[in-house]
Amino acid sequence: MTEHQVTVCESGDGRYSETIRIGRHTLRSDEAATNGGDDHGPSPYQFIMAALGACTAMTVRMYAERHKMPLTRTRVELEHFTLPSIGDAGTLDYFTRTISLEGDLTDEQKLRLLQISEKCPVSETLRRSATVDARLAGMPGTEPAA
Repeated sequence: MTEHQVTVCESGDGRYSETIRIGRHTLRSDEAATNGGDDHGPSPYQFIMAALGACTAMTVRMYAERHKMPLTRTRVELEHFTLPSIGDAGTLDYFTRTISLEGDLTDEQKLRLLQISEKCPVSETLRRSATVDARLAGMPGTEPAA
């Protein structure tokens, strides 16, 4: 398994409960009871928010260390909403991040770290459009078109 490979398999202990394997890590995912699940783990959108929050905190930490800023702790709180878009374009996904920075930082340093948070790779991925292909395992002819 490569570092970019994730395997998700139904766990068998709930309608939507999944076991996720990422390298040596095993995680669980499910839907909340209000969505017909058994709440055995975070929902897929909660995982997206967790990835965005972790990437944000790591990006801020890396920059602060590189520039010897006295950052002692970063906290990122996230929310996800779907909003109607203009015309017939469906909905728009909207993520909010509230970033708390601890340490003896100046206002200028805090604002710079906020700017840097916008450059986290997951933020940039979410802002771009993506291509998602699907194929059936072991079934020739289901590979995505080149």
